[in-house]
Amino acid sequence: MMIRGKLLCALVAITISASAETYEQRVQSALRSVDQEVAKGPFQASWESLKAYKVPAWYLDAKFGIFIHWGLYSVPAFDSEWYPRNMYLQDSPVFKHHVETFGPQSKFGYKDFIPRFKAEKFDPNAWAELFRKAGAKYVVPVAEHHDGFPMYDCSFTDWSAAKMGPKRDIAGELAAAVRKQGLHFGASSHRAEHWFFFEGGMKFDSDVRDPRYLSFYGPAQPQRLPGAKQDNQPNKAHMDNWLARSTEIVDKYQPEVVWFDWWIEEPAWKPYLQKFAAYYYNRAAEWKRGVAINYKHEAFPEQTAVLDIERGKLDKMRPLFWQTDTSVSIKSWGYIEHDEFRSADSLVDDLVDIVSKNGCLLLNVGPKPDGTIPEQAQKILLEMGRWLSINGEAIYGTRPWKIYGEGPTQVVGGSFKDTASKPFTGEDIRFTAKGDTLYAIALAWPANGKLIIKSLAKGSPHMAGEVKSVQMLGSKTKLNWTRDAAGLTVVLPSEKPGDFAYAFKIAPK
Repeated sequence: MMIRGKLLCALVAITISASAETYEQRVQSALRSVDQEVAKGPFQASWESLKAYKVPAWYLDAKFGIFIHWGLYSVPAFDSEWYPRNMYLQDSPVFKHHVETFGPQSKFGYKDFIPRFKAEKFDPNAWAELFRKAGAKYVVPVAEHHDGFPMYDCSFTDWSAAKMGPKRDIAGELAAAVRKQGLHFGASSHRAEHWFFFEGGMKFDSDVRDPRYLSFYGPAQPQRLPGAKQDNQPNKAHMDNWLARSTEIVDKYQPEVVWFDWWIEEPAWKPYLQKFAAYYYNRAAEWKRGVAINYKHEAFPEQTAVLDIERGKLDKMRPLFWQTDTSVSIKSWGYIEHDEFRSADSLVDDLVDIVSKNGCLLLNVGPKPDGTIPEQAQKILLEMGRWLSINGEAIYGTRPWKIYGEGPTQVVGGSFKDTASKPFTGEDIRFTAKGDTLYAIALAWPANGKLIIKSLAKGSPHMAGEVKSVQMLGSKTKLNWTRDAAGLTVVLPSEKPGDFAYAFKIAPK
């Protein structure tokens, strides 16, 4: 029995080694193709060359997109989409919950959620129709999260939704459905963070330490070594694998947005980011499609990609186009039980505020493991869609005006500040423009039946000419208005055209 056991272990080791070698060969072949594509141009793998990048018009016009965090982490439905990391951190409440609910990590690890992730009710066409009704113009599902389980047909691992669990190419099916609805398709990759994501499992008896699962959990390196001033930098093998996976997403699904999380800002990634961007932009030139890369903090230099701010906003207008990503849910990006949700009203206000400052909103939903989107999330999306069906003229295709707005409420700028600002009032107004037409959007119903826009006072440097007409979107009432040194004063109709922010179309003479 002992000899047979040793032979079996040796056979497993040989199989793993052969499989790893095969995938490594695929990675190297992919990297050679990347080098060939980059060499063709027009973009080269340098920041100077990448500064020639232009944000596509469709993206500038879209203003509103849907983000989707869906993966194995929706099965335990506890704490957050960081469950796979936290379940191996011994001082985490998630660790205790996991042991009490599923057993020790040596017996039931993260991999054991795969058979329970069935996606049996996943209907990509229903999702795409919902997103269109919500008023979204682009959709960005997570292609691979930090957990290393791709939601697409990945050529570099056996561990993916296409080969295990639901055994479906989730990204591919959704891409087809989204485009059928006339929407733009994107994808996000969080593969970089996989370098350290399962590090906790290496410190005690868990399946992360089992060599049979190295291709799933590895590299499982420490995020930061003791005494170090910066994070433990990834090795070449990990970064090569990242580049191969990232460019495969580009080639298989032709996404018009590729979104990256924060950890690519580490110094080791710089040459890989340059090579990926050159490859992606060159491929887009071949497709004759405008594309964008989203990045956090200072991972990319300005003008080479589009800045993304997580769960936050800017407190002033930015000359360069930018994006906020936030979620309808407050506690988690992925589905968990007993989450809390934002109101549609607050999200519409955020959308308007962001657009007025030259940005767009990427709003996340977290589907359940069976593939259904929570009812509360659907309700929020449809409420936003109803608002946009009335007021979309003041959002889609607009550009920032001379100033972003006026009013007493101060927005708290920065990441993770999405619920830090006070609610907006009827005196808080945001401006957008389309040609010579100006839109003024009150973020609540103004008091005393009048809207006073101080920035449009007679003699204002922002609008020196005369006003020809003022209309309220969604209302057929002819408005009475006056303009003097105090501002443009509009008498409001007796009936509100909706429940949230209120848009006024102002035409100059």
